[in-house]
Amino acid sequence: MGKADLHLHSTASDGKMLPEDVVRTAHQLGLSAISLTDHDTIEGIKPAQKTAREFDIEVIPGVEITTAFNDRESHLLAYNFDVTNAGLNTLLQEHKRARVQRARWIIGQLQKKGLDLDINEVLAEAGGRNVGRPHIAAILKKKGYIATAKEAFIRYLSDEALGTIQSNYVAIAEVIEIVKQAGGVTILAHPGRMYSERELLKFVEAGIDGLEMIHPSHNYDIQKEMEAFAGKRNLLTTGGSDFHGNKKSYYRHFGVLTVSIQCVDKIKLLSAHRKGVSV
Repeated sequence: MGKADLHLHSTASDGKMLPEDVVRTAHQLGLSAISLTDHDTIEGIKPAQKTAREFDIEVIPGVEITTAFNDRESHLLAYNFDVTNAGLNTLLQEHKRARVQRARWIIGQLQKKGLDLDINEVLAEAGGRNVGRPHIAAILKKKGYIATAKEAFIRYLSDEALGTIQSNYVAIAEVIEIVKQAGGVTILAHPGRMYSERELLKFVEAGIDGLEMIHPSHNYDIQKEMEAFAGKRNLLTTGGSDFHGNKKSYYRHFGVLTVSIQCVDKIKLLSAHRKGVSV
């Protein structure tokens, strides 16, 4: 039975490994399929799929979209959509701008705490990619405010440290509809420690197709809770390593936290139904 990792990041967003190298590493780890799910961008999919043709591995189109839910941010994993869909690409362009606006707000909060940094050096650190908190953490480290990225998130960049983050992301119900119109499948990312059951039901009402059950933040008990919740409501369950790194020390979950290839088949079947094609 083949294995798949459906939550991977690359240098197209805040990952440290090129999309092509993510594919090569997945092949070396014995995976049959992966999905590159960079934050609010699909720019890494084409080079990943091109490299995948050299190996016996499938790259499912994917993206992790930041959305608005109950006055906070929520992450939606989208799979097997039409990468040329105009509505989806317009949404991602809007979210790229929203990420810059969010970064400006976060920097403003840090400046109030006496930290010296500005948006231009953070954008330079992002190098044209979608800007995120890891890029701000990198600048804080370069300036000696913190020793590690982990320390940056604990002291300055966590939701708890920042409070309610100001952003202009599209509401999750609208994002779900856009993804479905593009023939895609929508999965709520790493929900186990983030939402109450009442909130999960709100996502179901919004039209979510499934939950990410396997994730580094989910222990066995949480996995079983997610599986039970999904089973009662006929939702899909997916999973992956949420890999971001390029050093061996980051490989603890890559190739280990996986789902069966049957999970990929279910995603493709639902996607085909939405696209009006047969599989």
